[in-house]
Amino acid sequence: MGAMTANRKRSEECMNVNHTNSDSPRKRAKFSIKPVPSATSAVARLSRYPEVHAPLAREVHAPCRSRKFERSRVIVSAGNVMGNFLATKFKEAKRSASAKCRNLVEKGKEVIEVDAETESEERYVDSSVEEARGDGDKVVRVQQQSQSTLSFDSEMMNAELKMVSGGKVWGYETQRDLENVHMYKKLLEDVGRRSGTLQRLNFEIDLNEKRREHYNLLRPKKELVEEQEVPQEPFVALTSEEEDEVECAFSSNWRRILVTHENSNIVITGEKFQCLRPTGWLNDEVINLYLELLKEREQREPQKFLKCHFFNTFFYKKLISGPKGYDFKSVRRWTTQRKLGYSLLECDKIFVPIHQEIHWCLAVINKKDKKFQYLDSMKGEDSFVLEKLAKYFADEVNDKTGKHIDVNTWKKEFVKDLPVQKNGYDCGVFMIKYADFYSRGLELCFNQENMSYFRRRTAKEILRLKAE
Repeated sequence: MGAMTANRKRSEECMNVNHTNSDSPRKRAKFSIKPVPSATSAVARLSRYPEVHAPLAREVHAPCRSRKFERSRVIVSAGNVMGNFLATKFKEAKRSASAKCRNLVEKGKEVIEVDAETESEERYVDSSVEEARGDGDKVVRVQQQSQSTLSFDSEMMNAELKMVSGGKVWGYETQRDLENVHMYKKLLEDVGRRSGTLQRLNFEIDLNEKRREHYNLLRPKKELVEEQEVPQEPFVALTSEEEDEVECAFSSNWRRILVTHENSNIVITGEKFQCLRPTGWLNDEVINLYLELLKEREQREPQKFLKCHFFNTFFYKKLISGPKGYDFKSVRRWTTQRKLGYSLLECDKIFVPIHQEIHWCLAVINKKDKKFQYLDSMKGEDSFVLEKLAKYFADEVNDKTGKHIDVNTWKKEFVKDLPVQKNGYDCGVFMIKYADFYSRGLELCFNQENMSYFRRRTAKEILRLKAE
C-alpha cells in the first residue's frame, strides 16, 4: 500500500479521486512518470469513495470587521509556478523596482506594501514526496522542485535591484553635496566682497571714537555740585492765629486800608489785597511792597542774605520809554547814593521785575557771576530785555564812577532749570519767589504745589510788614 504526504492546502485535492491536473503536458517535469494503476491498487480503490463536497457557506450572525482590501485566496499549484517562472520573476523585478523608485521620491514617508503581504501568504512550499507501488512493486518517486530555489533566485534579483537603487541614491546625494559646495563658495565670495566695507567702517568707528575722546578732554570738566538740603525757613507753616488773620483780611471791606508802608508810600487796601487769593493776578502794589520788605530783611540781617537791590515794577517801563526804546536819563536819579543809602555798584545782584503785558518775568544783573539772567516761569526768552539792561549797567557804572566796563564779555543766560508754572495766574507769585530764593543764596527748590502756601505766607508778611 502506498504512502502519501502532502501540504495542508492541497489535502482536499488529494482526497478527490476525480481531480485532474490542469497543467499541459509540456509544463510537466521530464523526469515525472505517471504509473497505470491496477484494479486492486490503492488509487483504484479511492474511486469507490463518495466525492467530498465543500460545506455550505453560512452567514455569521455576529459583529464582523469590515476589510478594506479583501484578500483573494488563489491556489497556485506547483505546475503553474514552474510554468510561469519567467513571468513571475518579471513581475517581482518590476514591483521591486517601482518600490525603490517610490522610496527615492518620497523620503521620510513610510510605505506599506499591501500586495507583498498578500502574496507572501498566498505562496506555499510544496515539498511533497509521492510514493506509489504498482503491480511489480516498482517504486516511483516524484519530487517537486523546492520553493527554496525560487526564493534564492528572487533574493539574488532583489539584491541586484538594491545595488542599482543604491547607486542612484549615492548619485543623488553626491549631486546634492556638490550643490552645497557651490553654495558655500558663493557665500564665501559674498563675504569676501563685503569684508572691505566692514574694515572701512571699523576704521571710521575707531577714528570717531578717538576724536570724541579728544574733544571730551578739551571740554571743561563739570564741577560736582552737592545737592543742597531743602531749607526749612522758606517753608515754615503758618500758625492757626496767622491763618485767621489772613482770612479776616480777605473778608474785610475792599475800601478799608489794611497796611501802609511809609518808606515807599505804598498803601494796600482790601481790594488790592484780594489778588493774593487763589487764582488771583498779583498787582504792582503788592509786588513792589513785597520787594521793599525783602530789602528791609536784608538790612535787618545782612549776614544771612546777599547784598541786593530790588527795582520796582515801574523801572523797566521808564527805561525803555525813550524814542529809540532806551532812555537812561529818565532813571539816572533813581540810584543815587543819597536816595538809596548805599551804592548800587556794591550789590551782588540787582533784581528788575519785567511786565510782559499780561505776564510777569524777572531779570537779574548778577554782578557777582558777571551774568545777565532772564527767568520766565513759562520758559520764555527775551534777548531785548537783557540787551537794554546790559547797556543800562554800563551807563550806570560810567555815570557813577566815570569808568567804562565791557559788558560784552558777560554771559547772557536764559535760565531753564527753574520751577515752571502749570496755570495762567501764578506767574507773579513765581516771580517774587525767584527773587526771594536768589536773595537767600538758595537754589530754586520749589514747584507749583507750593504756590497756595506762598500766597498765604506773602499775605501774612504784607499784613505784618515783615518778610521772613
